[in-house]
Amino acid sequence: MNDERAALDQLLEVMHEHDLDALRLRIGETTYELVRRAERSSAAPPQASESAVPAAVPAPPPPVAHNYRKVTAPIVGVFYRSSAPGADAFVDVGDRVEVGQVLCILEAMKLMNEITSDFAGIVRRVLPENGALVSLGEEMFWIEP
Repeated sequence: MNDERAALDQLLEVMHEHDLDALRLRIGETTYELVRRAERSSAAPPQASESAVPAAVPAPPPPVAHNYRKVTAPIVGVFYRSSAPGADAFVDVGDRVEVGQVLCILEAMKLMNEITSDFAGIVRRVLPENGALVSLGEEMFWIEP
């Protein structure tokens, strides 16, 4: 356990050195996701705002029709539903989307990446909250053809 903690401390140093907001690492069967979080109070030391624990397994989603297509995150990034604060969302539940239509933006390493739909259909679910950090492969939208 001490070796594991020392390795995680070294990874945190790498994150600080390269100004990374998130880092995902797989060692054997264990996946670690380190995420820099905003400090909650000015009295907290910088280390207190970071998490270095094995990634938790998310709760299973509610039952879904077998014909929904799922749009997943192609990168780790911050999920934004619109192009700017206060602007209309690219898509809402119930909207019809076409192949190539912009669904959201993922911000990664200060770059804004437009995520487009690979499917035509009706948006049935938007899973992440606006401003949430999404992981590689995490489901973001369910689209019914």
